[in-house]
Amino acid sequence: MTKIAFEREVPHSPEQMFDLVSDLARYPSFVPNCSDMQITNLPEDGKCLARMHISFGPINQSYESNVHADRAGMSVRAVSDDDPFLYLESEWRFTWTEDGTHVDFSVDFEMRNRFIAAIAEPLFVEKQREILDAFMDQAAKLYGRSR
Repeated sequence: MTKIAFEREVPHSPEQMFDLVSDLARYPSFVPNCSDMQITNLPEDGKCLARMHISFGPINQSYESNVHADRAGMSVRAVSDDDPFLYLESEWRFTWTEDGTHVDFSVDFEMRNRFIAAIAEPLFVEKQREILDAFMDQAAKLYGRSR
């Protein structure tokens, strides 16, 4: 089991950051290694089922997650037990600050196959940092560098 957490301060509103992260259909346009996102049911009450396809060198893998975007709670949570994961839980939380938003991004996961885990887990952890950076860059593109 591997748990990682990142924090960032951004000069955008919590609502803007929530809208960016909860817009799953746009992920292939800016999230590293995300080549496709299929939303198999329309979001209802902020909940949907999404299949993300990732391509990284010779690795091509897709996995399905239950996603809950909670606007009232300013959080987006995804849970999966689809291969290659025994489990995967990720959560974004957005908290208002005087200067914008405090962003918390956490991921808790375990790979199903121990052999693959030994190779893939360190790469997966680094990829999460790249994903966070991609969201921060996309926010700056969409909303500017300051409030």
